[in-house]
Amino acid sequence: MAKLTFVGGIHPYDGKDLSKDKPIQDVLPKGEMVYPLSQHIGAPAKPIVAKGDRVLAGQKIAESGGFVSAPIYASVSGTVKAIETRRVVTGDLIQSIIIDNDGLYESEEFHPYAPVDKLQKEEIIDIVKEAGIVGMGGAGFPTHVKLSPKDPNKIEYVIANCAECEPYLTSDYRRMMEEPDKLIGGLKIMLKLFDNAHGILAVEDNKPDCISLLKQLTKNDPQITVKALKTKYPQGAERQLIYATTGRKINSSMLPADVGCIVDNVDTVVAIYRAVTEGRPLMERIITVTGDAVANPRNFRVPIGMSYQELLDVAGGFKQEPEKIICGGPMMGFGMFQLDVPTTKTSTALLALTQDDVSAMEPGPCINCGRCVEACPGRIVPSLLATYAEHFDEEAFVEHNGMECCECGCCSYVCPAKRPLTQEIKSMRKIQLAKKKKK
Repeated sequence: MAKLTFVGGIHPYDGKDLSKDKPIQDVLPKGEMVYPLSQHIGAPAKPIVAKGDRVLAGQKIAESGGFVSAPIYASVSGTVKAIETRRVVTGDLIQSIIIDNDGLYESEEFHPYAPVDKLQKEEIIDIVKEAGIVGMGGAGFPTHVKLSPKDPNKIEYVIANCAECEPYLTSDYRRMMEEPDKLIGGLKIMLKLFDNAHGILAVEDNKPDCISLLKQLTKNDPQITVKALKTKYPQGAERQLIYATTGRKINSSMLPADVGCIVDNVDTVVAIYRAVTEGRPLMERIITVTGDAVANPRNFRVPIGMSYQELLDVAGGFKQEPEKIICGGPMMGFGMFQLDVPTTKTSTALLALTQDDVSAMEPGPCINCGRCVEACPGRIVPSLLATYAEHFDEEAFVEHNGMECCECGCCSYVCPAKRPLTQEIKSMRKIQLAKKKKK
C-alpha cells in the first residue's frame, strides 16, 4: 500500500533528535511582557486597558478590531507600563501593550462552560472567538473565522495537522505525546460544528510512537481516523496535507473549505479544547528552543509576550556563538537580528545554528537541470519565476502561476547553482498581494 503523500518535496536533515525526547518545561517570565496588537491576520486588536492599570493573567487587555481579528489576554499579573510601538521578530514596529510583570502570577478564575454536548454550534464558535484563538502553526488566521464557512454542511473533513514537517521543530510532537487527550478532545469539539464531517489526525511516519498512541486512544471512535503520512517536507503545508489525506486539490485562489476541509494545527486544536472545557483564553503556547548552538535544547510552555532573550536564558543560553538565529524552522522561518523581541501567538521556535550555510553560498547561473521543478510541491517552474521576479516582469510572473508558490523553500534547497529562488519569488508575491489589497 502506497504511503499518503504528495508529488514533489525534499528530505532535509530534520534535527529533531536535539529536543524531541525532552518533556515540555513550564517557564515563568521575570522581565516585562510585550503584547503586540497585531498577532494575527486581519485588523489589529484595540487596547481596553490604560497606563497604570493593574491586570491579572487571563484578563483581556485588547479586544477584536473586527470580524477578522482576535482579542489579546495578559499572560502574567502586573501593571500596564505603556502602550507604544515595539519591535517584533520581523523587524516591524507594532503598537504594543507593555506590562510590568509583578512576579506574583495572579490569575483570573477560569470556569468551564456548559458540557460540550449541551453547547450550541454558535456558542462554541463564540467561545473560540472570545478566547482569542488563531492559527498557531504560524499563519495566525483567526480560528473562529475558519470555523464559520459559508456552508457548514459541505465540510466533510476536519484535519488536525500533526505532521510537523519543518526541521528541528518538536513542539507538536511533545504536545501529542504528553497531552493526546486534549488534542483528541479538541478535534471532537470541532466535529460538533459540522454534521457531515469526519476527523483526521494526520501524522508523519517518523513519529511511530505518536501514531500508535493516537490510534489506541481513538480505536473505538468511528468519527476519527489516524492517518500515517510519508515523512517528507513540506508534508504539513495545507495544500499538500489535504491532497495526501483526501486526494483533493486546492490552489491559491481557494480555501480548504472549498473542497470540504477544515485544517488546524495541533496547538490550535488544543487551545480550542482548553477554551471550551476550561474557559481559558489563549495566553500561552509551546515553543521549541533548539539548534547546535543552544546549551539545552527543549520545548517550553511559554506565556505569550515573554522575550526570546529570556526564553533562551532558560535554555542555558548559547554554548557556542551562533552564526544564524532563526525565528521558526530553517525552511520557512526568518532570520532574527535581535532577541529582545516578544513571543506571540504565532511563535513556533527559536533556532540557533553555529554555521550559516546560506550566507556561505555563492549563487551561480541556472544550469537548467530541472531539480527545482522536480522538488516543487506546487508544480510550477521556480527557476523561470525567479528570473521573472529578478527582472520585475509582473505580467509573466502571474501568467506562469507565480502566485501558486507556497514559499516552502524546496527549490532553493535543491538548486545546485545556489540561486535564492524562494526569496526572489516571495518578493514578487508580496508585491502582487499588496496590489490585490488596494483593488
